[in-house]
Amino acid sequence: MSAPVVDALVPILRSFDEAATRDFYLRYLGFEIVFEHRFGPDMPLYMGVRLGGQELHLSEHHGDATPGGAVRIEMQGVDAYHRAIGERGHPRVNPGIQDQEWGWREVIVKDPSGNRLVFCSRIESV
Repeated sequence: MSAPVVDALVPILRSFDEAATRDFYLRYLGFEIVFEHRFGPDMPLYMGVRLGGQELHLSEHHGDATPGGAVRIEMQGVDAYHRAIGERGHPRVNPGIQDQEWGWREVIVKDPSGNRLVFCSRIESV
């Protein structure tokens, strides 16, 4: 049997505070909204966001995900991204940038719901 063709792998992260989540992902991290869905006016928000062609889903629905998850986001130019989010600033987040001995340069941030996002670029060998 041949391997299935997979078009995308989309993590779902739990969120609790819509205003804080929007500020963090849209303004601070620079994601854009792909879609928003609610089953009714006072129902939880399920939102898709995208950064550089990659999507994350953020859900206020109780059973969709557990707070405190982690996602690695491999990218080119993590240094430039680190500078950009530093310029935008966030009142409770000020991440550093670190070279890991396993060959990755990483910027680690926690979102308002405690999920960890690891933005990283492979360290080029000299």
